[in-house]
Amino acid sequence: MKYARLTKEQLQELEPEFINFLATQSITGEEWAKIKRDTPEVAEDELDVFSDLIWEGVLSKVVYLENISAQQMHLFELTDKEMKLIAVKVMNPKIDLTTEIGFSWFKKNWQSDFVEYMTASKAYTEDKNLDKFQLIQQGAVITKGDLYKWFQSMMENTAP
Repeated sequence: MKYARLTKEQLQELEPEFINFLATQSITGEEWAKIKRDTPEVAEDELDVFSDLIWEGVLSKVVYLENISAQQMHLFELTDKEMKLIAVKVMNPKIDLTTEIGFSWFKKNWQSDFVEYMTASKAYTEDKNLDKFQLIQQGAVITKGDLYKWFQSMMENTAP
C-alpha cells in the first residue's frame, strides 16, 4: 500500500465508488461476501488498492494545505512544479492559534513584533502525490487556500 487505508467511516461514505471498483473487477456483492469470509487477506488487499486509488485521485487535485498548531501556521500552495510555504510563528506563548481567541489576537496583531514570517519553496521528489500525502500525515489539512492567498497578498502589498 502506497498511502493509508481509508477509515471505516470513509469507506462507508465511498460505498457506491467501492461497489463500482469491485464491479470493474467483475466481483459481485455475493462474491465480495465470500471473499471477506473465506479469504480475508484478499479482501484486505482489495481495500488497500481501493484506498490508494482514492488517495491518488484526491492528492492529484490538492492545491492548498494548512497545518496550524498553537504557535505556528504552515500554509502550503502545491503548484505543478513545487511546494510553496508561508510559515508563521507567534512569539507570544500566551497565544494559541488553534483557539478562536488566539486567532482573533493574531488577526489584530499579525504585523507586530510578536509574529515572524518565512517563505520557502521546495521541488517535489519523484512522487509529487506522496510528498503531499506526507504533509497530510504530519497534520496538514486540505483547504481552499483562503489563508495562504490572504498572506500572499499581504506580503506583496507590504514588500519594499
